[in-house]
Amino acid sequence: MVSPSRGTSPETLRPHPDLERYYAGGEPGRRAFVRDIFDSTASDYDRVERMMALGSGSWYRRNALERCGLRAGMRVLDVAMGTGLVAREALKIVGSPALLVGLDPSVGMMRQARRTLTTPVLLGFGEQIASRDNVFDFLSMGYALRHMSDLGVTFREFHRVLKPGGTVCVLEMTPPRRGLGRALLRLYVRGIIPVLTRLTTRHAETAFLWQYFWDTMETCVAPEEVLEALREAGFADVKRSVEIGLFSEYTGRKP
Repeated sequence: MVSPSRGTSPETLRPHPDLERYYAGGEPGRRAFVRDIFDSTASDYDRVERMMALGSGSWYRRNALERCGLRAGMRVLDVAMGTGLVAREALKIVGSPALLVGLDPSVGMMRQARRTLTTPVLLGFGEQIASRDNVFDFLSMGYALRHMSDLGVTFREFHRVLKPGGTVCVLEMTPPRRGLGRALLRLYVRGIIPVLTRLTTRHAETAFLWQYFWDTMETCVAPEEVLEALREAGFADVKRSVEIGLFSEYTGRKP
């Protein structure tokens, strides 16, 4: 892990530094790159995810949501919904498509999600949610913390749209800090998965996306910084649990 990537303002907490191999122009360039690469790889995304997770991803996501407190009847906002990987598991728990709203900046990803979901969707970023205050019982974000521009702004927005007593649940991959485990994970995510995607998918950008994923994981702020940002945003009972030494589950409650 690297130290937090703070911008010119002391209140800004970027999840990782600029990665000039992928984009130029600072934050506008990063946003454009992320939106475009997700648009162009949306049709491949679920296939690669199943391959990477060896088919266990849906089981893990559903269990993680239940561990974080999602229950039947809750009203949910799924931020960075993508193709609906987390949203589909959330719907199995809450029981009705009317109880879940998805949010994503990628039109391509949202179109792919709509192939299997009938829930309402919003086009937008987690840093600026088009919703009234105090609406949702539960807010999920799966593996997109690294794509936010400012964790402080993002978490304050999460706090705003949750009802009092509502829960935030942020799922993320956190590589081991050092050692063989980190090296093997790097080889798998940045080396083996891109090679396999070139053989099994239609878009060259898909392999590039998984290389980008590893580079954002490798340079992401430490878990302690994520926890502190949640506290500073106003969440209580903030904690992180870790599954199989890799999957971070961050939770907090709006008082």
